[in-house]
Amino acid sequence: MAKLPLILIYTRLALGFLLISLSISNIPNYPTIAVALTIFGLLTDIFDGIIARKLGVSSQRLRRLDSSIDQVFFICVAIATYIQCPEFFKTNMMKLIILFSTEGLAYLICYLKFKKEIATHSIGAKIWTLLMVATLLQIMLQCESGILFQLFFWVGMVTRIEIIAILFILKQWAHDIPSIYQAIQIRRGINIKRHKWFNG
Repeated sequence: MAKLPLILIYTRLALGFLLISLSISNIPNYPTIAVALTIFGLLTDIFDGIIARKLGVSSQRLRRLDSSIDQVFFICVAIATYIQCPEFFKTNMMKLIILFSTEGLAYLICYLKFKKEIATHSIGAKIWTLLMVATLLQIMLQCESGILFQLFFWVGMVTRIEIIAILFILKQWAHDIPSIYQAIQIRRGINIKRHKWFNG
């Protein structure tokens, strides 16, 4: 039972590579299958941390692994979606480059400052992840996205900037920081309130 969070994390990794394989194969009913697998992957992302905290097995190593595999999974989903709907990505290439360059900058800052991966798991980042999944699902089904994509872009920019600010505020690497406010508290040596289900 204690290994269940780890199983969920690696299941998400497998789902990412499976999506790319199915997209390349262009199997019948691919959009429906891709939507189902992506939602399943999202659920593993939501529940691995909750279950780990409930079982008392949440650790720095597990949170770092979770963050790294999250990145790989969503990159795989994006690649699989690009294979099916390349025109959407070409049309919105500039915004995607700006957004993910900011994401890359956050990771670079974290590695340079702490020699570790980002694992802030901020509330804003969680909301952005849900927007990203919703946007990808819409593209999978329609090969287009309007208002949802714009929300994904702007919320993404705001939350990436927040993460960069959190990294500059923290003196030492820490995981599960809900917002800038909690980062400031940690910097001042104040123990932040943690919820056992979300950021314990």
